Amino acid sequence: MSTIKFTQEHEWIRVEGDVGTVGITDFAQNQLGDVVFVELPPVGRKVTKGGDAAVVESVKAASEVYSPVTGEVIEINQAIVDEPAKVNADPQGEAWFFKVRLAVPAELDAMMDEAGYAAFAEGQH
Repeated sequence: MSTIKFTQEHEWIRVEGDVGTVGITDFAQNQLGDVVFVELPPVGRKVTKGGDAAVVESVKAASEVYSPVTGEVIEINQAIVDEPAKVNADPQGEAWFFKVRLAVPAELDAMMDEAGYAAFAEGQH
């Protein structure tokens, strides 16, 4: 069974065991517009909760993608580097950014669940 959590910076993390899959939310991709470039962290990089992990550029702006948790990057999604438009098409599915092995699973406790994030994102309009 997996758990999905959200940050106020519009990242999501789906956790299965001690591995989290990270991406940006549908709200975030809508705010960015057409995504034209994605830079992902190298496998093996240590990331910290709230620290820079990736970059996403759209026709409007470039934005940092922050790691929602502390841990080590164990896999990246090369498909979105090769075809950044996938981020607009399926941001919370096939267009995940990277997978991280959780170092501090308790960090998930402070994040929003799906209903909480929906209410938060609605307040951003």
